[in-house]
Amino acid sequence: MARILTGIQSTGTPHLGNVLGAIRPAIQLAETSGDESFLFIADLHSLTQIKDGAALRANTYSVAAAWLACGLDTNKTVFYRQSDVPQCTELAWYLSCFYPYSRLALAHSFKDKADRLEDVNAGLFAYPMLMAADILAYDANQVPVGKDQLQHLEMARDVAGRINNKVGREVLIEPEALTNEATMYVPGTDGAKMSKSKGNILDPFADAKSLKKAINKQIVTDATPLEDPKDPDGSVVHQLYQLIASESDAADMAAKLRAGGYGWGHAKKDLLEALVDGFAEERDTYNRYMADLPAIDSELKKGAEKAGAVARTTMSRLREALGY
Repeated sequence: MARILTGIQSTGTPHLGNVLGAIRPAIQLAETSGDESFLFIADLHSLTQIKDGAALRANTYSVAAAWLACGLDTNKTVFYRQSDVPQCTELAWYLSCFYPYSRLALAHSFKDKADRLEDVNAGLFAYPMLMAADILAYDANQVPVGKDQLQHLEMARDVAGRINNKVGREVLIEPEALTNEATMYVPGTDGAKMSKSKGNILDPFADAKSLKKAINKQIVTDATPLEDPKDPDGSVVHQLYQLIASESDAADMAAKLRAGGYGWGHAKKDLLEALVDGFAEERDTYNRYMADLPAIDSELKKGAEKAGAVARTTMSRLREALGY
């Protein structure tokens, strides 16, 4: 049985793109693969950007609540906060001592800001080693990654190989990347990929009033008259609708748009109803967890105990090999 590990940053409530493109696929993989699943909230990584303690804590709870609301089974997945397992940061130090400065300077997370060094803190520079520790501490065999994270996974493999070679035996498992070429592309309200940094998101956990405002204000449509035919394929409204509505309902919207007599206002109304109704159960569960933070803590503590046991075994093996 392989061990699959996934990390998610605590940067706020997951948006529709996160839910459709990452959360649901990860939960489905955990339920159907037959492999052991580890899922952690990377709240230590978030500190490179977020310096407000209350905001960081709130974000962590919000992310945890979203995953639990979407059906994450903590009896099948080891679900934990990164900061609850201190062996991770200890391992990051050991890895940093074996990895060249010159290689870290090539990391995308650093290079993207290298021309603005006033925005770069030491934590951001060492980010790949903490990410490597997230993986190597738990003897992960496979790590689902997007193309933008492949480099960091390769760094984790590289530093594990350097240590194994130095001590003359395998003390750290060198993980493999698990890529999904069919990862769902979810357009934002402006047609580009949905992203918090672009401000083009829809929050499926928001109330109907907030969603209506976002849809009506952020999704720009053309001025085609109500009675005229419209192109559903070039419409963000229809593209989003077909991701969350049934196949037959999506086909029905497309047919009505092409026929005319059905305006963009009607389409936006149907999109709103699909979001409100389609995520009603998840929204209720999310709100229930956010109103009961000790329940979230309980779930995360349960996962941290399991993850900590694995990390302590790994660290005992490595500490002995390094001379501690």
